[in-house]
Amino acid sequence: MCGCVFDVDYPLDPLSADEFRAVAAILRRERGVGAGWRIASVELAEPSKAELADFEGGGATPARKAAVICLDRSANATYKGVVSLTDDRLETFDHVPGVQANFTVDEFTECDEVLRRHPDVIAALARRGITDLDNVFMDTWTYGDAVAPPEYRDRRIGWSDTWYKQAAGANPYAHPISGLHCVIDVNTMEVLRVEDDGSNEKPDVMGEYVPHHIPERIRAASRREPLKQLEITQAQGPSFSLDGNLLQWQNWSLRVGFNHREGMTLHTVRYRDGDVNRSVAHRMSFAEMVVPYRDSSVDHYRRTAFDIGEWGLGFMTTSLELGCDCLGEIRYLDAVLHNSAGEPYTINNAICIHEEDNAVLWKHVDHDAGAEVRRMRRLTLSFHVTVANYEYLVYWRLYQDGNIECEVRATGIMVTTPFPAGPTPKNGTLVDERTYAPFHQHFLIARLDLDVDGTDNTVYMTESYAEPIGPDNPYGLSLVVHNQALRTELEGKQDVNFATQRAWKVVNTNVVNGLGTHPSYKLVPTGAIPAMFDPSSPVIQRANVIAHTLWVTPNRADERWPAGSSSTSR
Repeated sequence: MCGCVFDVDYPLDPLSADEFRAVAAILRRERGVGAGWRIASVELAEPSKAELADFEGGGATPARKAAVICLDRSANATYKGVVSLTDDRLETFDHVPGVQANFTVDEFTECDEVLRRHPDVIAALARRGITDLDNVFMDTWTYGDAVAPPEYRDRRIGWSDTWYKQAAGANPYAHPISGLHCVIDVNTMEVLRVEDDGSNEKPDVMGEYVPHHIPERIRAASRREPLKQLEITQAQGPSFSLDGNLLQWQNWSLRVGFNHREGMTLHTVRYRDGDVNRSVAHRMSFAEMVVPYRDSSVDHYRRTAFDIGEWGLGFMTTSLELGCDCLGEIRYLDAVLHNSAGEPYTINNAICIHEEDNAVLWKHVDHDAGAEVRRMRRLTLSFHVTVANYEYLVYWRLYQDGNIECEVRATGIMVTTPFPAGPTPKNGTLVDERTYAPFHQHFLIARLDLDVDGTDNTVYMTESYAEPIGPDNPYGLSLVVHNQALRTELEGKQDVNFATQRAWKVVNTNVVNGLGTHPSYKLVPTGAIPAMFDPSSPVIQRANVIAHTLWVTPNRADERWPAGSSSTSR
């Protein structure tokens, strides 16, 4: 064996197509990972902070490594390993019993193909008058152990929804076939069970969004004057620079990463203060998304998605288009991922980077000097994800005043269910004739490894209180802020409290600024809905992280995933 040499600008750069090929070749050569296996995930094994600091100080380049998860389909056995690309060898490859690998896009596609050919499925559809299988779509979801059939819990299984579209190119999610679900072994592609309660509700609904599929009566009722063209131009080009994955703008600098699970990741976020590059964060990303459907009916009781842990935002990322997804002077980054054979593919324009005008940053009008106004400019990094019926639009924004903002917008198509004549089911909202959308929640969990002016930080809870009326506060005007250091992981389990304007500060108590105080970044919740689950619920057992708004823990490299590294297995 000989060391492999790849063109890498910086140790945190995402894996390239050649590196994915090399990983697959090493796995094939050393462990026979080929036919009968799935390479469920390959990602960069990121160097430690110490290794990066040494590299940036002129020291050695960290070894280039990849973390892999492989599935032996014949044995239903999951393996985790580390491949050294620098040394062209497999460093570790260990069987992890009782654990399922993440599901793959290939499995999703193959399940649809197998299910639509199964005679019991064909018969169930025929009983409902559906014989054109080209317009049938089978959407496979993963199981949590608590709701999986006990006799199949030792298998890699999924369950399916069935949908029917009225024409080619029509909305595939407009017409669910209620009461028809299949249980499938995703390793063997064996249909284990077809569940059919015989439901055949067909309310007259309009669920189309492609213009030529929308009925004229709907279009006629929604007339409005067309918008005039809006052009956003920067004649001199954007104010940011992009050198490989290094992004710089208005004293900010950071490196943009990408992997199958989190999608876009932000690394080594720094802000230049004079001649000093001050550290803000080592790594930021969305590390889990839990979507429980709050409806115990036969169509929905199994429907809890772990969109990051089970499917992966990276695998579900879609290409962005100028003028539609991003508007203005755009720079794009492509993303390279792999299929379950380890073969690389490219998502063109996976990440969009552009500046936005965001109204007024600061203004004051003085009766002598007149008005002074500062416009607000922000830098936005975004990527878009399609997970079955839902779209998630992920935005990270940097501001000139040092603020960082993250936002996820949910769009796409609702899951709906028809129901017989009568009252609307209590667990949903009426959206069309005898059709309801079940209540559900989206818990988006960010993992923030902040390094405010260094790695030794302390998190404080901060709350505002009105002091009682007394001799020193005769008018009841006194408002004070209380800061409490969170010293243990028990104290670090925090919940939002809007009554006290509770927030949290990440403080470096080892550094003193010019005013004699310690630098910090404040985490400000803009919205946080409680989980509203019984503590014994299987959803809470699988995703205890959603039980609290914030969890403060010491940083450990092996604790990356808020709902566990293998959320499918619980």
